[in-house]
Amino acid sequence: MSTEKKKEMLVAALENGTAIDHIPPAQLFKVASLLGLEKMNNTITIGNNFHSNKMGSKGMIKIADKFFEEDEINRIALVAPNVVLNIIRDYEVVEKKTVTLPDEVIGLVKCNNPKCITNNEPMHTRFHVIDKETGTLKCHYCERKINREDVILR
Repeated sequence: MSTEKKKEMLVAALENGTAIDHIPPAQLFKVASLLGLEKMNNTITIGNNFHSNKMGSKGMIKIADKFFEEDEINRIALVAPNVVLNIIRDYEVVEKKTVTLPDEVIGLVKCNNPKCITNNEPMHTRFHVIDKETGTLKCHYCERKINREDVILR
């Protein structure tokens, strides 16, 4: 037997679809929820705590035959910045990009101000992203600022 370590894939290859990689392990299931994976009929592989040279450990989600719109996938930057999105066709990565926060987030985040109109009337929340690096949001209605670690998803 050779002294080289035998490498094998821990997750099956994807013929066509989307692989979401470099998800912080603590955020994996928040990302799955944000994407609405529980409602999909596609074949989905979710793995957590894989070894990563870059992060130490990481999570990964593979979704067969699903290609997200950019605004859909950028929402995950709310809870998991720097996630890498891989678009796969015929077992080859044809596009690779890092997700970023959009300029505005509508209907995803709950305002943490109990007196905000969005907590007292049936309406969508609306936040402006004021700092993409730190993930700081500002409520459009009451102007309360929320940091990434204080975000509560609706």
